[in-house]
Amino acid sequence: QVQLVESGGGLVQAGGSLKLSCVASGTIFSLNVMGWYRQAPGKQRELVARIFRGGSTIYADSVKGRFTISRDNAKNTLYLEMNSLKPEDTAVYYCNTAPGGSWNWGQGTQVTVSS
Repeated sequence: QVQLVESGGGLVQAGGSLKLSCVASGTIFSLNVMGWYRQAPGKQRELVARIFRGGSTIYADSVKGRFTISRDNAKNTLYLEMNSLKPEDTAVYYCNTAPGGSWNWGQGTQVTVSS
């Protein structure tokens, strides 16, 4: 069974940076298109970044130029580097296959950006 464990969230001031990590176990991580999702209170979960097996990436317009997704297949780990954070980036962040999230969701990691 696939397990996803996200970490790296926290409280940061607007304009600050955070780097999230997601470790996947129980799967051949390298074969999958992976993504970072986020869910803010009262809103639907949205896909904000995805990375293909070859390393190409796609970003939501809301994070383009500020967030960078990367992967280390040898470590079964997905990363999201977030810069120039805004209060509207506040959410619980999750990783999963993209699009859609075909694996069981992890607990996520909370990112809170204060103004």
